[in-house]
Amino acid sequence: MNTLDQTFGALADPTRRAILSRLARGEATVGELARPFSISPPAISRHLRVLEAAALITNERRGKHRFCRLRPAALETAAEWMDFNRRFWTGSLERLAEHLGRPAGAKQP
Repeated sequence: MNTLDQTFGALADPTRRAILSRLARGEATVGELARPFSISPPAISRHLRVLEAAALITNERRGKHRFCRLRPAALETAAEWMDFNRRFWTGSLERLAEHLGRPAGAKQP
């Protein structure tokens, strides 16, 4: 699976998106990330592993705690992909609308 596929797969889950939103405010321990959710610690760990595999976060042990931090570069790659496709499809749809707006048999410019 390529990195972009992993990124979008990770972003498909609302819990993982919420974790990323929290990490956008700064690093947090696994316990701090788990606190707002009513799911088990192993489930949080699985979500964090998916985010880490997609290169969206780093996970570092310091003493007794694991600290997670957002890695914005992977999100930037996904945003660039979406921007490119938005521009492509917007332009294509505008050209189609322009074409469909011409009278039948009208010559192309």
